[in-house]
Amino acid sequence: MARKNLIEVSNPHEARPEQAAVSPRDSRPIAGFIPQTRSGGPVGGITKTLGSITEKVERANDLERQLAEGQTVVELDTALIDASFVADRLEVDAAELAQLIEQIREHGQQVPILVRPHPDAKGRYQVAFGHRRLAATKALGIKVKAIVRTLTDGQLVVSQGQENNSRTDLSYIERALFAHRLEEKGFSNDVVMAALNVDRAALSKMRVITRQVPFVLISAIGAAPEIGRRRWLEFGEHLEGKDIDGLVAMLSADYMRSLSSNDRFHQVFGLATKKETGPKPVAKSTQIADLPVKFKRTPATATFVFDSKAAPGFDEFVQERLKRLYAEYQQDRGA
Repeated sequence: MARKNLIEVSNPHEARPEQAAVSPRDSRPIAGFIPQTRSGGPVGGITKTLGSITEKVERANDLERQLAEGQTVVELDTALIDASFVADRLEVDAAELAQLIEQIREHGQQVPILVRPHPDAKGRYQVAFGHRRLAATKALGIKVKAIVRTLTDGQLVVSQGQENNSRTDLSYIERALFAHRLEEKGFSNDVVMAALNVDRAALSKMRVITRQVPFVLISAIGAAPEIGRRRWLEFGEHLEGKDIDGLVAMLSADYMRSLSSNDRFHQVFGLATKKETGPKPVAKSTQIADLPVKFKRTPATATFVFDSKAAPGFDEFVQERLKRLYAEYQQDRGA
């Protein structure tokens, strides 16, 4: 026997569901036309909870993946961040740091730093670049915005060097020292050249400077941002045999420390390139017999001094005969 009312057509004049009670059987919709309302019972609640947990896990995994790829900026406690294992600066300019602190206080940190999970300390991080921004946020007592990326030692120093190159941040001597420190850590030429964005010839000149100019002297001078390769090479060429300890002691004096690093370089450069002038040789004067002439000799010259009062015109008389005297001299020597 056929079942009636499988599909009911509502009458606009009939009461709406909220106005009249409808049995569960009568309220079932046609599949595909009206979405079924989920039951508020235990099964529906468990399903919703599991879905929420799954969504959170997926979000966490996605965040972890983005962090590993360096795609997400996060805020980190500055106390958890250590410096790079290779220093690239001689000093942090106090005035520039104070200016950066004010900029971040007023406008916030606009550019994130790059860090990696610390290879030797779980839960800590290591800076690839952004040391001054880290110092500024630490001084302000706020968290630092950072990109966290998993990096090898080689990738870290290349990132560190290339960021400094793009910002023209390091002075020439700081870049030369950075190259020297990388080589001391055992990095290959290719890694060092990539980090500094230089070719083999430029790297070779950096090596010459760090061999000729002792680190203790470079440190006493400072970053000297206005001093380029040519001047450092010239400076190194003049240091052989110089009193390095004396130069360092001079640069350590209070009045020298008050100068800029550029001025300190110029001061020590002048001393290093100054020609040795020693005491002037004393000319020995000798009277020639009873003649009105004195003879003065130094290691390099000999001079006749005529007494014009005792023998007026004698000097001219001698000058006229100098050619003949020189010819006789040549003849006697067999020339």
